[in-house]
Amino acid sequence: MMRSRRVFVEGLRIEAAIGIYDHEHGRTQPLIIDAVIDLDRHEIHGLKDTLNYELVGRIAREFLAKGHIRLVETLAEDMAAALMELPHVQKVELSIAKPEALSDADRAGVTVVYAH
Repeated sequence: MMRSRRVFVEGLRIEAAIGIYDHEHGRTQPLIIDAVIDLDRHEIHGLKDTLNYELVGRIAREFLAKGHIRLVETLAEDMAAALMELPHVQKVELSIAKPEALSDADRAGVTVVYAH
């Protein structure tokens, strides 16, 4: 028996004015966003009945358009909370990586999980 549907976006690349260090101000840097969104079980007849993948990028860009963000955690939490407000959403697992954060690592970042 199906209990939920899972919509996902992997590897969404976006440029962001983000970071707490002086060298991170006045420039952008890449972020990589992964989102897994569980929807409740309901009938789907069209796009209005599900979650459009494009919303993940749109929500990210809306928060980033407000200006410099100090912490990746802030962006992740704000995005997850916004996604949780959408119809049929039961759970959001959102990861944001900063590939340039550490010179000796592929990526560093944060994952947040929100659920009803």
